Amino acid sequence: MSYYGYRTYSFGPGGITKAVKYLLLANVGIFVLEFLWGSELIHLFGLTPTLVRKGFIWQPLTYMFLHGGWFHILFNMFALWMFGCEIERTWGTKEFVKYYFITGIGAGLCTFLLSFNSNIPTIGASGAIFGILVAFALMFPNRLIYLYFIFPVKAKYLVIFFAVFTFLASLKHTGDGIAHFAHLGGMVIGYLYIKTDFRIPRLFRLSTYVTYSKNFRHKRRMEAFNKKREKEQRLLERVDQILDKINQVGYDNLTREEKKTLEQASQLLSKQREKR
Repeated sequence: MSYYGYRTYSFGPGGITKAVKYLLLANVGIFVLEFLWGSELIHLFGLTPTLVRKGFIWQPLTYMFLHGGWFHILFNMFALWMFGCEIERTWGTKEFVKYYFITGIGAGLCTFLLSFNSNIPTIGASGAIFGILVAFALMFPNRLIYLYFIFPVKAKYLVIFFAVFTFLASLKHTGDGIAHFAHLGGMVIGYLYIKTDFRIPRLFRLSTYVTYSKNFRHKRRMEAFNKKREKEQRLLERVDQILDKINQVGYDNLTREEKKTLEQASQLLSKQREKR
């Protein structure tokens, strides 16, 4: 997937887009419910690896909509609005929503795998937000964003700042050190998704793997062929130098190595004539 920005500066993401609006409403609405049933919601829907192993298989999805406090949800949702709207307008709502959940769920699965025996819940949309930050930085690396309508900052630097800031915010709401870094799986998955043109339907097509296999074999053959050609070219260049020496001092004054090089060249020419 290759996406390119069509503007070079921005004061903000513009009008709110459809998917971002509903994601904001869902996250804020559930955050309000946490004030009423906080511990129960986190137990049932936060990502706790030991519970996932017991059958709570929905948690790698539902943990994305829970947050541990105003500070946590504020910066996650601000980053979603700030960067998500632009991405949704460029990709379209369907592709944006798919990307959001792939990175969010992927980060959850990374958390599960890297803290397999943990009984501490992980909550927050940080995995998906990290994926959005990566997408924006790749799409619009030099986009100037005017903070407070005054200070111009390139998007790639601002994204790095928000990634660090959001990560620090998430540290306050998970107790497992491994889970903190596993959350960054959203960034890795987002990067691979964009760079490799990954599509879920293609994953299940046999033709996809056949094509990849053919391309890989063709690439290996071409590399071997080019190396062989380069080796032959070096040999012929050396032969030219030896022939020049023969014209000057005669064949008998060649070194053993130079005579061996001439024999190799002779054998190579013989093989080429046989193939013809």
